Amino acid sequence: MRKTFFLLPFLIFINSCQYFDKQVPSKEELLQKELKSINWNEVDELPSINECEQIQDKTQRQQCFFDFLTAKIQEKLSIDTLSILYPELDTIEVKVTVFPDASLKFEPQFPTDSLAYDKIKIDSILHARLVDFPKINPALKRGIPVKTQFILPVILEVE
Repeated sequence: MRKTFFLLPFLIFINSCQYFDKQVPSKEELLQKELKSINWNEVDELPSINECEQIQDKTQRQQCFFDFLTAKIQEKLSIDTLSILYPELDTIEVKVTVFPDASLKFEPQFPTDSLAYDKIKIDSILHARLVDFPKINPALKRGIPVKTQFILPVILEVE
């Protein structure tokens, strides 16, 4: 009887060894699995400014940022001759790039059939006027600043 009590735990121990003999995935396999699970087309946090940071709702914070940026661009372009040179140009689409170091780049977007505009002149006016923006916090992906791009329609007001 004593031998069976000794033999029974010994047999259980021997059978349970197969549960310890599982292969551990390599670092490369784990990395590839994690990289596949990340959605690279979306950021965790969109670019923002300090005035919009206290807004908790992601959509409202995004709208606050876009409204601020659009108003700032309109303000800077309203003091120029862009609307006088091109009175038929009431709205311009501006491609905004926010880099990880919080710097900005603005590029006008023109319709493909627009030959009536001097694209070089409009581009130079934009680059001359769209400077000295307040600090913008870049977008974050997993806590790391990343580059983001978006297109803003900017209404040119004639004063």
